[in-house]
Amino acid sequence: MTPRRPRKNPLRRTRQPLLPPAACSRKAHLLTAAAAEGRFALPRCGACGAYAWPMPEACPNCLSIDITAADAPSGAVLMSETRAEVPADPYFRERAPWRVGLVQMDAGPMALVHLHPAPVPRDRLRLTLMLDRAGQAVLYAGPENGGDMTIDRQWQEMVADPRGRRVLITDARHVAALPLAHKLAAAGAAEIFMGLPEDWKPLENRAEFAAVPGLRFVALDLSSDRSVEDLARAIGGKVEILINTADHPRPGGLSAPAAATHARMAMEVVAFGLMRLARVFGPVLAGRGADGDENAPGAVAWVNVLSVFARATAPEMAGYCAAHAAALSVSHSLRAQLAGGGVRLMTVLTAPTEDAWFQLAPQPKVTGKALAGAVVDGLMRGLEEVVAGDVARDLLARLADNPKAVERDLSQGKL
Repeated sequence: MTPRRPRKNPLRRTRQPLLPPAACSRKAHLLTAAAAEGRFALPRCGACGAYAWPMPEACPNCLSIDITAADAPSGAVLMSETRAEVPADPYFRERAPWRVGLVQMDAGPMALVHLHPAPVPRDRLRLTLMLDRAGQAVLYAGPENGGDMTIDRQWQEMVADPRGRRVLITDARHVAALPLAHKLAAAGAAEIFMGLPEDWKPLENRAEFAAVPGLRFVALDLSSDRSVEDLARAIGGKVEILINTADHPRPGGLSAPAAATHARMAMEVVAFGLMRLARVFGPVLAGRGADGDENAPGAVAWVNVLSVFARATAPEMAGYCAAHAAALSVSHSLRAQLAGGGVRLMTVLTAPTEDAWFQLAPQPKVTGKALAGAVVDGLMRGLEEVVAGDVARDLLARLADNPKAVERDLSQGKL
């Protein structure tokens, strides 16, 4: 039986969902995009090649305005460190003391960074470009060998570690549901709520689900307002990570006999289902972004597992692609809603999975275990954008290079 988490002490002051300073230039969001994907990039001058920090409006070396975010060496040396005991900003004041350091980057510039508790001056460091709770790109410096990040509460403020948290997975019938449950339990999740649509149908591997520590099934049908609202009333105040795996893959182009029916069902589950979840679970998660402590941490993340066809339409699955494109659009609105509470929304774009409905899709397909690993890795690193599978990565790279070529290839059935 799962041990009961300690209840919140009603005599302790309730923290408000404060956020770090969020003002930055539009150009600085080039770094935000890199941090969201887990890449280490720095501002770089296109004219002289010099790196800079922070994002300048013009190169400090040659005054060129050709500044981009480019991949850079992530090594650095710690020059000095300090503990901010009484920071001026309310967010950091609530979390004081906060350790910061001045580092000399291998790429050239010096920078003030969030600092792991272990390094001392003259130590070698590894820099990471991360998103803070306000969604802005910041530099974090940890030991060069990686070290144990779980001991650093500053790192934990910027990631979505499942340890000690209660997680809702919306669809037990998804190919990644069981591997996700295993991965989350291994990562230390306190409790896992597994949504089961149409619970009258037999569920394969039910015994394997039952063997996962802390897992229990809950009735959840995303095509039903009542089902979603009933579950929110029952566990909405407990969920700290929500992973939406609901899907409804059905092949068929626009002229297929059941095209309209399949498209309607895909929309109900994938797009409108997400909207139903967002309407009742979204405000609760956003309102609990500052809850808890080390023993009972608060709400931290929402994960949407979507098809890469949300970005590039495969004509032979027209309704399915439209539903995922709509869900991706809804995700952007939901991210804005959750951001006020410091809760991160992570979008996982996956290639066709080892699902029975994708039997005719060419290999390599994404296994449930690989998809679950990508989701948990993204949570542990605090990412916003995750791509699962070589096919999805290749498709998105080609889409960025030449979208018309991708459109023509997909129209001919080429992935």
